Amino acid sequence: MQPTTHKPVIGITTGDLNGIGLEVIIKTFADNRMLDLCTPVIFASNKVINYYRRIVTEHQVNFNSTKDLTKLNPKQINIFNCWDDEVPIQPGVLTDVAGKYAIRSLNVAAQCLKDGQLDGIVTAPIHKSNTNIPDFPYTGHTPFFKDKFGAKDVVMILYSHNLRVALATEHIPVSKIASAITKELLQSKLNILRDSLIKDFGVDKPRIAVLGLNPHAGDEGQIGNEEQTTIKPVIDQYRQNNHLVFGPYSADSFFARGQYTEFDAVLAMYHDQGLVAFKTLAVGEGVNYTAGLPVIRTSPDHGTAFDIAGKNLAEPDSFREAVYSCIDLFNQRNGYATNTANPLRRGKIEKEKEGENEKVEA
Repeated sequence: MQPTTHKPVIGITTGDLNGIGLEVIIKTFADNRMLDLCTPVIFASNKVINYYRRIVTEHQVNFNSTKDLTKLNPKQINIFNCWDDEVPIQPGVLTDVAGKYAIRSLNVAAQCLKDGQLDGIVTAPIHKSNTNIPDFPYTGHTPFFKDKFGAKDVVMILYSHNLRVALATEHIPVSKIASAITKELLQSKLNILRDSLIKDFGVDKPRIAVLGLNPHAGDEGQIGNEEQTTIKPVIDQYRQNNHLVFGPYSADSFFARGQYTEFDAVLAMYHDQGLVAFKTLAVGEGVNYTAGLPVIRTSPDHGTAFDIAGKNLAEPDSFREAVYSCIDLFNQRNGYATNTANPLRRGKIEKEKEGENEKVEA
Protein backbone atom coordinates (compact mmCIF):
# COMPACT_ATOMS: atom_id res chain seq x y z
CA MET A 1 0.00 0.00 0.00
CA GLN A 2 1.20 3.50 -0.88
CA PRO A 3 -0.17 6.82 0.42
CA THR A 4 -2.95 8.01 -1.87
CA THR A 5 -3.29 11.42 -3.51
CA HIS A 6 -6.79 11.77 -2.09
CA LYS A 7 -7.12 10.18 1.34
CA PRO A 8 -10.47 8.40 1.28
CA VAL A 9 -12.74 8.67 4.30
CA ILE A 10 -13.44 5.09 5.40
CA GLY A 11 -16.30 4.24 7.74
CA ILE A 12 -15.77 1.44 10.26
CA THR A 13 -18.63 -0.39 11.97
CA THR A 14 -18.15 -2.01 15.39
CA GLY A 15 -19.67 -5.39 14.71
CA ASP A 16 -20.96 -7.26 17.75
CA LEU A 17 -19.83 -5.29 20.81
CA ASN A 18 -18.93 -8.53 22.61
CA GLY A 19 -16.95 -10.01 19.71
CA ILE A 20 -13.42 -9.29 18.50
CA GLY A 21 -14.43 -6.45 16.17
CA LEU A 22 -13.39 -3.50 18.31
CA GLU A 23 -10.20 -5.24 19.38
CA VAL A 24 -8.99 -5.76 15.80
CA ILE A 25 -10.12 -2.24 14.87
CA ILE A 26 -7.95 -0.72 17.61
CA LYS A 27 -4.99 -2.95 16.76
CA THR A 28 -5.28 -2.02 13.07
CA PHE A 29 -5.31 1.74 13.59
CA ALA A 30 -2.76 1.76 16.40
CA ASP A 31 -0.23 1.83 13.56
CA ASN A 32 -0.15 5.53 12.68
CA ARG A 33 0.94 4.73 9.13
CA MET A 34 -2.67 3.75 8.43
CA LEU A 35 -3.56 7.42 8.75
CA ASP A 36 -1.35 8.17 5.73
CA LEU A 37 -3.68 6.00 3.65
CA CYS A 38 -7.13 6.98 4.84
CA THR A 39 -9.17 8.97 7.34
CA PRO A 40 -10.95 6.35 9.48
CA VAL A 41 -14.31 7.02 11.11
CA ILE A 42 -15.44 4.45 13.69
CA PHE A 43 -19.19 4.45 14.28
CA ALA A 44 -19.44 3.70 17.99
CA SER A 45 -19.21 5.64 21.26
CA ASN A 46 -16.28 6.94 23.29
CA LYS A 47 -17.21 4.66 26.19
CA VAL A 48 -17.12 1.48 24.11
CA ILE A 49 -13.79 2.43 22.54
CA ASN A 50 -12.29 3.23 25.94
CA TYR A 51 -13.43 -0.15 27.28
CA TYR A 52 -11.42 -2.01 24.65
CA ARG A 53 -8.47 0.38 24.89
CA ARG A 54 -8.03 -0.87 28.46
CA ILE A 55 -7.88 -4.46 27.19
CA VAL A 56 -5.49 -3.83 24.31
CA THR A 57 -2.99 -1.93 26.48
CA GLU A 58 0.04 -2.41 24.21
CA HIS A 59 -1.78 -0.75 21.28
CA GLN A 60 -2.40 2.84 22.29
CA VAL A 61 -4.59 5.04 20.09
CA ASN A 62 -5.68 8.65 20.23
CA PHE A 63 -8.94 9.69 18.69
CA ASN A 64 -11.03 12.67 17.75
CA SER A 65 -14.63 12.47 18.97
CA THR A 66 -17.29 14.05 16.76
CA LYS A 67 -20.93 14.06 15.79
CA ASP A 68 -20.27 16.02 12.61
CA LEU A 69 -18.59 14.36 9.61
CA THR A 70 -17.63 17.78 8.23
CA LYS A 71 -15.25 18.18 11.18
CA LEU A 72 -13.02 15.14 10.86
CA ASN A 73 -9.37 15.20 11.85
CA PRO A 74 -7.38 13.60 8.99
CA LYS A 75 -4.41 12.99 11.31
CA GLN A 76 -6.36 11.04 13.92
CA ILE A 77 -8.83 8.21 14.30
CA ASN A 78 -12.30 9.72 14.37
CA ILE A 79 -15.07 8.37 16.56
CA PHE A 80 -18.54 9.24 15.30
CA ASN A 81 -20.70 8.93 18.40
CA CYS A 82 -23.83 6.96 17.46
CA TRP A 83 -25.06 6.75 21.03
CA ASP A 84 -24.41 8.16 24.50
CA ASP A 85 -26.04 5.28 26.40
CA GLU A 86 -24.25 3.19 28.99
CA VAL A 87 -23.99 -0.11 27.14
CA PRO A 88 -22.95 -3.21 29.15
CA ILE A 89 -19.98 -4.93 27.52
CA GLN A 90 -19.52 -8.68 28.13
CA PRO A 91 -16.78 -9.98 25.84
CA GLY A 92 -17.48 -13.46 24.59
CA VAL A 93 -21.15 -13.43 25.58
CA LEU A 94 -24.01 -13.37 23.06
CA THR A 95 -26.44 -10.68 24.23
CA ASP A 96 -29.36 -8.86 22.65
CA VAL A 97 -27.90 -5.51 23.70
CA ALA A 98 -24.62 -6.11 21.86
CA GLY A 99 -26.53 -7.05 18.71
CA LYS A 100 -28.81 -4.02 18.96
CA TYR A 101 -25.90 -1.57 19.09
CA ALA A 102 -24.01 -3.42 16.36
CA ILE A 103 -26.97 -2.74 14.08
CA ARG A 104 -27.12 0.88 15.30
CA SER A 105 -23.49 1.33 14.23
CA LEU A 106 -24.19 -0.35 10.87
CA ASN A 107 -27.33 1.65 10.11
CA VAL A 108 -25.75 5.02 10.86
CA ALA A 109 -22.58 4.24 8.90
CA ALA A 110 -24.51 2.90 5.89
CA GLN A 111 -26.68 6.01 5.78
CA CYS A 112 -23.59 8.25 5.87
CA LEU A 113 -22.14 6.18 3.02
CA LYS A 114 -25.37 6.57 1.06
CA ASP A 115 -25.34 10.32 1.70
CA GLY A 116 -21.86 10.57 0.17
CA GLN A 117 -20.12 11.45 3.42
CA LEU A 118 -17.89 8.36 3.24
CA ASP A 119 -15.80 6.93 0.40
CA GLY A 120 -16.12 3.33 1.55
CA ILE A 121 -17.05 1.17 4.51
CA VAL A 122 -15.44 -1.74 6.37
CA THR A 123 -17.80 -3.81 8.49
CA ALA A 124 -16.72 -5.79 11.55
CA PRO A 125 -18.56 -9.11 12.06
CA ILE A 126 -22.04 -9.39 13.51
CA HIS A 127 -23.80 -12.51 14.84
CA LYS A 128 -27.04 -13.68 13.23
CA SER A 129 -28.52 -14.91 16.52
CA ASN A 130 -28.79 -11.46 18.14
CA THR A 131 -29.40 -9.26 15.08
CA ASN A 132 -32.78 -10.76 14.16
CA ILE A 133 -34.59 -7.60 15.22
CA PRO A 134 -37.49 -5.72 13.60
CA ASP A 135 -35.34 -3.10 11.86
CA PHE A 136 -32.86 -5.69 10.52
CA PRO A 137 -34.73 -8.46 8.66
CA TYR A 138 -31.56 -9.78 6.96
CA THR A 139 -29.36 -12.87 7.19
CA GLY A 140 -26.21 -10.75 7.12
CA HIS A 141 -24.40 -7.71 5.76
CA THR A 142 -24.63 -8.65 2.07
CA PRO A 143 -28.45 -8.65 1.73
CA PHE A 144 -28.59 -5.56 3.96
CA PHE A 145 -26.35 -3.55 1.62
CA LYS A 146 -28.16 -4.90 -1.45
CA ASP A 147 -31.44 -3.56 -0.08
CA LYS A 148 -29.98 -0.34 1.31
CA PHE A 149 -28.50 0.68 -2.04
CA GLY A 150 -31.24 -0.71 -4.27
CA ALA A 151 -28.99 -3.15 -6.13
CA LYS A 152 -30.79 -5.62 -8.40
CA ASP A 153 -28.28 -8.29 -7.43
CA VAL A 154 -24.89 -8.54 -5.70
CA VAL A 155 -22.10 -11.09 -5.44
CA MET A 156 -20.10 -12.02 -2.37
CA ILE A 157 -16.42 -12.26 -3.34
CA LEU A 158 -13.81 -13.56 -0.91
CA TYR A 159 -10.28 -12.79 -2.01
CA SER A 160 -6.67 -12.84 -0.90
CA HIS A 161 -3.87 -11.76 -3.22
CA ASN A 162 -4.71 -13.46 -6.56
CA LEU A 163 -7.30 -15.94 -5.25
CA ARG A 164 -10.89 -14.75 -5.69
CA VAL A 165 -13.86 -16.97 -4.85
CA ALA A 166 -17.38 -15.73 -5.62
CA LEU A 167 -20.61 -17.38 -4.47
CA ALA A 168 -23.65 -18.14 -6.60
CA THR A 169 -25.71 -18.70 -3.43
CA GLU A 170 -24.90 -17.47 0.07
CA HIS A 171 -26.58 -18.16 3.40
CA ILE A 172 -29.26 -20.66 2.46
CA PRO A 173 -29.86 -24.24 3.70
CA VAL A 174 -28.15 -26.99 1.75
CA SER A 175 -31.57 -28.51 1.02
CA LYS A 176 -32.50 -25.42 -1.03
CA ILE A 177 -29.29 -24.98 -3.03
CA ALA A 178 -30.14 -27.10 -6.08
CA SER A 179 -33.47 -25.39 -6.69
CA ALA A 180 -31.83 -21.97 -6.31
CA ILE A 181 -29.29 -22.65 -9.06
CA THR A 182 -30.99 -21.41 -12.23
CA LYS A 183 -29.69 -20.16 -15.54
CA GLU A 184 -30.93 -16.66 -14.70
CA LEU A 185 -29.12 -16.69 -11.35
CA LEU A 186 -25.83 -17.85 -12.87
CA GLN A 187 -26.04 -15.26 -15.64
CA SER A 188 -26.63 -12.48 -13.11
CA LYS A 189 -23.76 -13.58 -10.88
CA LEU A 190 -21.35 -14.03 -13.78
CA ASN A 191 -22.22 -10.62 -15.24
CA ILE A 192 -21.58 -8.89 -11.90
CA LEU A 193 -18.40 -10.89 -11.27
CA ARG A 194 -16.97 -10.17 -14.72
CA ASP A 195 -17.87 -6.47 -14.46
CA SER A 196 -16.26 -6.23 -11.03
CA LEU A 197 -13.06 -7.92 -12.17
CA ILE A 198 -12.73 -5.31 -14.92
CA LYS A 199 -13.75 -2.18 -13.01
CA ASP A 200 -12.70 -2.98 -9.44
CA PHE A 201 -9.68 -5.23 -9.92
CA GLY A 202 -8.26 -3.95 -13.21
CA VAL A 203 -8.44 -7.27 -15.10
CA ASP A 204 -8.97 -6.49 -18.80
CA LYS A 205 -10.09 -9.95 -19.98
CA PRO A 206 -11.14 -11.95 -16.92
CA ARG A 207 -10.75 -15.72 -16.88
CA ILE A 208 -13.53 -17.19 -14.73
CA ALA A 209 -13.84 -20.81 -13.58
CA VAL A 210 -17.28 -22.17 -12.69
CA LEU A 211 -17.57 -25.09 -10.28
CA GLY A 212 -20.11 -27.87 -10.61
CA LEU A 213 -22.86 -28.43 -8.07
CA ASN A 214 -22.62 -32.20 -7.61
CA PRO A 215 -19.66 -34.43 -6.65
CA HIS A 216 -17.31 -34.86 -9.62
CA ALA A 217 -19.36 -32.19 -11.42
CA GLY A 218 -22.12 -34.74 -11.88
CA ASP A 219 -20.00 -37.38 -13.67
CA GLU A 220 -21.81 -36.66 -16.94
CA GLY A 221 -25.23 -37.04 -15.35
CA GLN A 222 -24.47 -40.08 -13.20
CA ILE A 223 -24.55 -38.03 -9.96
CA GLY A 224 -27.12 -35.35 -10.74
CA ASN A 225 -27.78 -33.50 -13.98
CA GLU A 226 -27.64 -29.79 -12.96
CA GLU A 227 -24.27 -29.44 -14.66
CA GLN A 228 -25.70 -30.59 -18.01
CA THR A 229 -29.09 -28.90 -17.84
CA THR A 230 -28.23 -25.61 -16.15
CA ILE A 231 -24.57 -24.81 -15.56
CA LYS A 232 -22.89 -25.90 -18.81
CA PRO A 233 -25.43 -24.19 -21.12
CA VAL A 234 -24.75 -20.88 -19.36
CA ILE A 235 -20.99 -21.37 -19.70
CA ASP A 236 -21.40 -22.24 -23.40
CA GLN A 237 -23.38 -19.05 -23.95
CA TYR A 238 -20.58 -16.94 -22.48
CA ARG A 239 -17.98 -18.75 -24.56
CA GLN A 240 -20.02 -18.08 -27.72
CA ASN A 241 -19.86 -14.38 -26.85
CA ASN A 242 -16.06 -14.60 -26.55
CA HIS A 243 -15.98 -14.38 -22.75
CA LEU A 244 -13.37 -16.49 -20.97
CA VAL A 245 -15.69 -18.57 -18.78
CA PHE A 246 -14.80 -22.25 -18.25
CA GLY A 247 -16.17 -25.31 -16.47
CA PRO A 248 -18.00 -26.81 -14.77
CA TYR A 249 -15.14 -28.16 -12.65
CA SER A 250 -15.23 -30.72 -9.88
CA ALA A 251 -14.59 -28.61 -6.77
CA ASP A 252 -12.33 -31.06 -4.91
CA SER A 253 -9.82 -31.68 -7.69
CA PHE A 254 -10.01 -28.06 -8.88
CA PHE A 255 -8.57 -26.74 -5.60
CA ALA A 256 -6.42 -29.79 -4.80
CA ARG A 257 -4.56 -29.54 -8.13
CA GLY A 258 -4.12 -25.78 -7.87
CA GLN A 259 -6.18 -25.05 -10.98
CA TYR A 260 -7.46 -21.87 -9.33
CA THR A 261 -4.09 -20.25 -10.07
CA GLU A 262 -4.98 -20.26 -13.78
CA PHE A 263 -8.05 -18.03 -13.30
CA ASP A 264 -8.88 -14.51 -12.13
CA ALA A 265 -11.91 -15.72 -10.17
CA VAL A 266 -13.86 -18.84 -9.29
CA LEU A 267 -17.65 -19.01 -9.06
CA ALA A 268 -18.70 -21.58 -6.45
CA MET A 269 -22.26 -22.85 -6.33
CA TYR A 270 -22.72 -22.59 -2.55
CA HIS A 271 -21.16 -21.16 0.59
CA ASP A 272 -19.06 -24.02 1.97
CA GLN A 273 -18.03 -25.32 -1.45
CA GLY A 274 -16.07 -22.14 -2.04
CA LEU A 275 -15.24 -20.88 1.43
CA VAL A 276 -13.82 -24.05 2.97
CA ALA A 277 -11.17 -24.07 0.26
CA PHE A 278 -10.72 -20.30 0.36
CA LYS A 279 -10.20 -20.02 4.12
CA THR A 280 -7.77 -22.93 4.03
CA LEU A 281 -5.69 -21.30 1.31
CA ALA A 282 -5.98 -17.66 2.45
CA VAL A 283 -4.59 -18.38 5.93
CA GLY A 284 -6.45 -15.67 7.84
CA GLU A 285 -5.83 -12.78 5.45
CA GLY A 286 -8.97 -13.00 3.35
CA VAL A 287 -11.30 -10.12 2.56
CA ASN A 288 -15.03 -10.20 1.84
CA TYR A 289 -16.16 -7.77 -0.88
CA THR A 290 -19.73 -7.09 -1.99
CA ALA A 291 -19.62 -6.68 -5.77
CA GLY A 292 -22.50 -5.09 -7.63
CA LEU A 293 -23.03 -2.14 -5.29
CA PRO A 294 -22.57 1.50 -6.33
CA VAL A 295 -20.33 1.87 -3.24
CA ILE A 296 -17.34 0.05 -1.73
CA ARG A 297 -17.97 -2.33 1.17
CA THR A 298 -15.42 -4.82 2.52
CA SER A 299 -15.08 -6.89 5.67
CA PRO A 300 -12.68 -9.41 7.21
CA ASP A 301 -13.34 -13.07 6.42
CA HIS A 302 -13.78 -14.12 10.07
CA GLY A 303 -16.69 -14.04 12.48
CA THR A 304 -17.25 -12.65 15.97
CA ALA A 305 -14.89 -15.24 17.57
CA PHE A 306 -16.56 -15.13 20.98
CA ASP A 307 -14.16 -17.82 22.25
CA ILE A 308 -11.23 -15.38 22.25
CA ALA A 309 -13.10 -12.06 22.62
CA GLY A 310 -11.78 -9.77 25.35
CA LYS A 311 -8.61 -11.84 25.83
CA ASN A 312 -6.32 -9.71 23.65
CA LEU A 313 -5.70 -12.71 21.40
CA ALA A 314 -7.37 -11.60 18.15
CA GLU A 315 -5.08 -11.03 15.16
CA PRO A 316 -5.92 -7.96 13.06
CA ASP A 317 -4.46 -9.28 9.77
CA SER A 318 -7.77 -9.89 7.98
CA PHE A 319 -9.32 -6.64 9.19
CA ARG A 320 -6.24 -4.67 8.15
CA GLU A 321 -6.43 -6.29 4.70
CA ALA A 322 -10.10 -5.31 4.52
CA VAL A 323 -9.14 -1.67 5.12
CA TYR A 324 -6.35 -1.85 2.53
CA SER A 325 -8.75 -3.42 0.05
CA CYS A 326 -11.41 -0.79 0.65
CA ILE A 327 -8.87 1.92 -0.17
CA ASP A 328 -7.52 0.06 -3.23
CA LEU A 329 -10.99 -0.66 -4.59
CA PHE A 330 -12.00 2.97 -4.17
CA ASN A 331 -8.93 4.16 -6.08
CA GLN A 332 -9.23 1.46 -8.76
CA ARG A 333 -12.91 2.19 -9.39
CA ASN A 334 -12.27 5.94 -9.61
CA GLY A 335 -9.33 5.35 -11.94
CA TYR A 336 -11.46 3.16 -14.21
CA ALA A 337 -14.21 5.78 -14.30
CA THR A 338 -11.69 8.49 -15.22
CA ASN A 339 -9.97 6.41 -17.88
CA THR A 340 -13.21 5.39 -19.58
CA ALA A 341 -15.04 8.72 -19.40
CA ASN A 342 -16.02 10.26 -22.76
CA PRO A 343 -14.29 7.64 -24.95
CA LEU A 344 -13.63 8.59 -28.56
CA ARG A 345 -15.58 6.48 -31.03
CA ARG A 346 -13.52 4.70 -33.67
CA GLY A 347 -15.29 6.54 -36.51
CA LYS A 348 -14.50 9.91 -34.92
CA ILE A 349 -10.83 8.99 -34.52
CA GLU A 350 -10.60 7.91 -38.17
CA LYS A 351 -12.23 11.17 -39.35
CA GLU A 352 -9.78 13.20 -37.28
CA LYS A 353 -6.85 11.29 -38.81
CA GLU A 354 -8.24 11.82 -42.32
CA GLY A 355 -8.52 15.55 -41.63
CA GLU A 356 -4.92 15.70 -40.45
CA ASN A 357 -3.74 13.83 -43.56
CA GLU A 358 -5.63 16.24 -45.85
CA LYS A 359 -3.93 19.21 -44.17
CA VAL A 360 -0.51 17.62 -44.67
CA GLU A 361 -1.21 16.93 -48.38
CA ALA A 362 -2.45 20.50 -48.90
